[in-house]
Amino acid sequence: MTATVTTDSRTDKSDRVTSRGTGGARRRLPRIPDRIRQGGLPYLLLLPAVLLELLVHVIPMIIGIVMSFRELTQFYINNWGGAPWRGFDNYRIAVDVNAPIGEALLHSFFVTCVFTFFAVGLAWLFGVAAAIMLQENFRGRGFLRAIFLVPYALPVYAAVITWAFMFQRDNGLVNHVLHDQLGLTDQPSFWLIGDNSIYALIVVSVWKGWPFAFLIVMAGLQNIPRELYEASAIDGAGVWQQIRKITLPALRPVNQVLVLVLFLWTFNDFNTPYVLFGKAAPSSADLISIHIYQSSFVTWNFGTGSAMSVLLLLFLLVVTAVYLLITSRGRKGADA
Repeated sequence: MTATVTTDSRTDKSDRVTSRGTGGARRRLPRIPDRIRQGGLPYLLLLPAVLLELLVHVIPMIIGIVMSFRELTQFYINNWGGAPWRGFDNYRIAVDVNAPIGEALLHSFFVTCVFTFFAVGLAWLFGVAAAIMLQENFRGRGFLRAIFLVPYALPVYAAVITWAFMFQRDNGLVNHVLHDQLGLTDQPSFWLIGDNSIYALIVVSVWKGWPFAFLIVMAGLQNIPRELYEASAIDGAGVWQQIRKITLPALRPVNQVLVLVLFLWTFNDFNTPYVLFGKAAPSSADLISIHIYQSSFVTWNFGTGSAMSVLLLLFLLVVTAVYLLITSRGRKGADA
C-alpha cells in the first residue's frame, strides 16, 4: 500500500513538472500564428490601404513636385525625364503678378476665394437649418429626409449636366421661371457665360453640397439630450434662444470639422466647373482648379501647371494648420 502511494505521488510530481515545463516553453516560444496575430496582423490588414494610398496619392504627388522643377512642355511628353531642369523658375513665373501668367493666377485665386466663401457658407447654413427643422417629430419627416439627401446621392456628372440644361438661355428652366413666369428679368439671361456664370456655379455647388452638411449636423444633433430643451422651455426660453444657447454650442466640434471638409472640397472642386462650362471657364468663374488644368493640358506647359498645383497644396496645408490651431485653442478655452 505504501509503495503504491509513493509511485502515484512520483507520477503526479512528474506530470506537474512536465506541464510546468511545457507551459513555460509555450510562454517563451509562442506559436508562429499567435505571433502574427498579436504583432503582424494589424500591419498586414493595413497593407492594401497603404499600397493604394501610395499609388493614388503619394507617388503622383511626388512626381508632380519633381515636374514643377522642370521645363516640361509638349516637346518632352514622351521623355519627361529628359526635360531641362529649371529650379524655381516655374514658381517665379506663377507668383509674378506683374506678368500675364501670374496676374491670371492671382485673379483665379481671388475668384476661388469668393466662390468658396459663399458656397461653403450657404451650404452650411442650409444644412444646419434643415437639420434643426427635421429634429421635431411630424408626419412626413422621413420622406423629407430622404428627399433632402437626393442631391448628395446623385452622381456629380449627371447632376451638373442637368443644371447645365436648366441654365440654357433660350430653353432652360431657370429663364423660363424667372423671365417667362415671374417676369423678374427684362430678357432671358446668359448664365453659363459672362458675369452671371459665378452665380450659376455657386447655385450648383450649394445644391450638391448642402445635403452633406445636413447629414453631418443631423447626426450631431442626436447627441444633444432632449432634457436640455425641455428644461429650457420650462424656464421660458424660445426657439431662437434654444438654438443659440444649446444647439450651436453643442454642435461646435461637429461644425469645426464640417466647415474644414467643405472648404477643402469646394476650393479643390474641379468636376462642377468643368462639366458646367467645359475646358474654358468664363473669367468670372475661372476657379483655380480649372486654371491649373488649362495651364497644364491646354497650353501644354506641365512644369508651370505643376508649380501652381504645389502652391495650391501649400496654401491649403497652411490654411488647414492655422484653422486647426485656432479651433483647438478655442476648444481648450471653452473647456477651461
